[in-house]
Amino acid sequence: MNENDKLLLDGECGLCNRIAIFLYPRLNSNGNLTFINNESEEGKNIIKNLPIEMQEADTVYLIRNEKAYTRSAAGIRCLLYLKWYYKLWYPFFWIIPIPLRDLAYKIISKNRHKIFSKPDICMIPPNNS
Repeated sequence: MNENDKLLLDGECGLCNRIAIFLYPRLNSNGNLTFINNESEEGKNIIKNLPIEMQEADTVYLIRNEKAYTRSAAGIRCLLYLKWYYKLWYPFFWIIPIPLRDLAYKIISKNRHKIFSKPDICMIPPNNS
């Protein structure tokens, strides 16, 4: 894994904050993954340099080995940064067809602000690279 791998999350989303809080302590020793608020200057600059269709996605972004992933593809690849027993889930989620995964992702994403309250403080972990 590249030390420049980045996960861009919405700092005002309760679900995104909870995901970051879940992932951060479970990263494996090689899991060089930097968490970035997509509303920060760094996050905006990264998104601005993505292809137009990705810029307009308003989603979670994973930059892995200098390639950008969004939606369920980004989420599932996050498993690869975790300890071995979480990585075991990767092939099981990956075999689900992308249209089904993205449909589930879009339903959750659309309702995330209703289900998860906006955090008082952005809890996205500081850069850990």
